[in-house]
Amino acid sequence: MKRFAGWVSVALLVIGLDQWSKFAVLANFFEGESRPVTGFFNLVLVYNPGAAFSFLASHSGWQRWFFVGLAVVICSWLLHMIWQHRAERLQPVAFALVIGGAIGNVIDRLVWGKVVDFLDFHLAGSHWPAFNLADSAIFLGVVLMLLAQVLESRRARAVSGDSR
Repeated sequence: MKRFAGWVSVALLVIGLDQWSKFAVLANFFEGESRPVTGFFNLVLVYNPGAAFSFLASHSGWQRWFFVGLAVVICSWLLHMIWQHRAERLQPVAFALVIGGAIGNVIDRLVWGKVVDFLDFHLAGSHWPAFNLADSAIFLGVVLMLLAQVLESRRARAVSGDSR
């Protein structure tokens, strides 16, 4: 139970950092404002009613509740997965990062009706879609899940003697 609580604490930390960072941007920027930080990075305030890369953003609003429901289902499943893998390290931290990021964005959808994004990377006039810390945690969590699968596959092959 103690390890499970530790992994849930990781998710709570992600939620806290995400919401704190969004609060700071909301308190200091007006919508659409952009402030250069480096030659390739700006802080901005934009809202995304859709999902990644503004997927479904132009729809009438049903997507808000769809993404909230989807996040609840996925986070419930991932909590179960944390419990199952609680003695491990890589899988549970990956699941916790995804949960924290998903809940951080769900909070935005419930409070604002859309997600607050503020990290804007660009190169030669081309901008990557703005994102936030929750999105970063989700991305990192998915990468770690994939890494864990690759490592487990290699371990299983080594145990079975398969040299592929």
